[in-house]
Amino acid sequence: MPSIKLVNVSNFILRKVSLDVLDGELMVVLGPSGAGKTTLLNVIAGLVNYEGSVLFDGEPVDDLKPCERGVGFVPQDLALFTHLNVEENIAFGLKMKGVKGDELRRRVREVMELLNIEHLAHRYPLTLSGGEQQRVAIARAVALRPKVLLMDEPFNNLDLSLRRRLRMELKALQKKLGLTTVFVTHDVIEAEELADRVAVLVKGELKCVGPFNCVFFENEDPVVKEVLGSPNILKCTGFKVVHEGLAEVECEGFKLLAPHDEGVVRKIAIPPERIILMNKPNPASKFNTLKGVIEEVLKEGSYYKIRVSIGNVSLLCIKPEDEYNPSLNVGDEVYVKIPIKHVRALCTP
Repeated sequence: MPSIKLVNVSNFILRKVSLDVLDGELMVVLGPSGAGKTTLLNVIAGLVNYEGSVLFDGEPVDDLKPCERGVGFVPQDLALFTHLNVEENIAFGLKMKGVKGDELRRRVREVMELLNIEHLAHRYPLTLSGGEQQRVAIARAVALRPKVLLMDEPFNNLDLSLRRRLRMELKALQKKLGLTTVFVTHDVIEAEELADRVAVLVKGELKCVGPFNCVFFENEDPVVKEVLGSPNILKCTGFKVVHEGLAEVECEGFKLLAPHDEGVVRKIAIPPERIILMNKPNPASKFNTLKGVIEEVLKEGSYYKIRVSIGNVSLLCIKPEDEYNPSLNVGDEVYVKIPIKHVRALCTP
């Protein structure tokens, strides 16, 4: 499969975007709504006008029509043909490329087996579940044996458990086929679970590219940190394993319990929306409960941002209006509960 290279790509939203996607890599483009993520995919596919250049394996494809670029595309709305059954949906693109007879049937059957949807062959899209529709859309794109696969937030409308299962299936399929893939999302968890590398795109500008943990834990750009959910990143000065899968970490004067697989814990991240603020501690839930002082309260739209100092550390807590406790004021002592399962640890060998 080819590598993809974008060189100074610009149009109505993208601003001199240069990006390298390696051969066989699953690159996740992460960004908020309106960042230009879908436009980036459309540029690679040749569906919109742009300045700059797109190269597959070092060869420019700018003058090629979309049908000549060898791109498989899974759009956000899936765009399945409701009047065609699953088998016919998968066969549609192949027929447009002139595949006929036994070869057509063989390739359709092959990709249905790959996605475990043979039993759906004669069903129609409106009779399928959301997960089944996703698999059919992926099968239709893969059946074309594309050079690259482009995916536009395909799991966006599914429930959390199904999204995770489909992400695992997609990752396994992508590696099995060695497909160079660009997947766009606004979901940080989706990026973490899928990406070989992640590219953060904001308002048409590419802010950074790298392995997820490097971007998440090391990038100091406030715009990037906002896209990642403004996590509280704390350096760890020591740790010890207290139980399988659990470590006690020391962070600038206080200790927390955090999930731990293996290696040395270097940093932890605490999602600000997961922090619980209490006027008094809960005796039944004493782990990861720290005493602090409220140093700032800001209202931004429908959310409150509360800064709490704990020793030498300032933690950001974010609460929607309906969860905000109006009795909390600047200067008040407060108990900070940090659920163990929501602490993210950066470990190195």
